[in-house]
Amino acid sequence: MNNLTVSGLVGLKVLVIDDSNTIRRSAEIFLKQGGYDVLLAEDGFDALSKVNDNDPDLIFCDILMPRLDGYQTCAIIKRNAKFAAVPVIMLSSNFAMLAFLGLSRQVAIARGQEHDNSENSAG
Repeated sequence: MNNLTVSGLVGLKVLVIDDSNTIRRSAEIFLKQGGYDVLLAEDGFDALSKVNDNDPDLIFCDILMPRLDGYQTCAIIKRNAKFAAVPVIMLSSNFAMLAFLGLSRQVAIARGQEHDNSENSAG
């Protein structure tokens, strides 16, 4: 996944790990709208199985989860040489929805489906 443009990211497998069903489902909606193939895991143990079975290209991982927290989950994933290079983005539920919405919006801009107003904003 070297030097890809945002539009080049469409179709990548993204794993979302979060114990909140609301966050998982919202992330799924935003990311699918952006053209991503979305996998969901409800905790660290579920995530380890999904990583091994599906070989994701990118992982979003909640930090605070029961049983196996995000740091422990990430450490286990990174210990496996097959997955050591897979980017893991650690999230707090406070910022998770903003991250997924922003990623979906960037893909839409790259596809020409939405206009980027940042060039026209004052400031």
